[in-house]
Amino acid sequence: MEQQLERLKSHIQVQGGELREEYIFRDDGYSGASLNRPGLDRLRDAVRAAEVDQIWVTDPDRLARNYVHQMVLLRVSSFLCN
Repeated sequence: MEQQLERLKSHIQVQGGELREEYIFRDDGYSGASLNRPGLDRLRDAVRAAEVDQIWVTDPDRLARNYVHQMVLLRVSSFLCN
């Protein structure tokens, strides 16, 4: 997890951005097979509140292991951001 986070931070920095700690949504110790996870809940709340306008992940399976769940999350996030 730390290696993935460092890759994201580096990529965002190269793009001219900054990743603040309060916008790192982690679910250490929770399975990606479930959509009921504290970090994912916080992310959904932040998207709903328009606190974030982009979501960066190293791989879509970081959001959810199940492809259908990934698409639902991405679609809902896209809808809420627009």
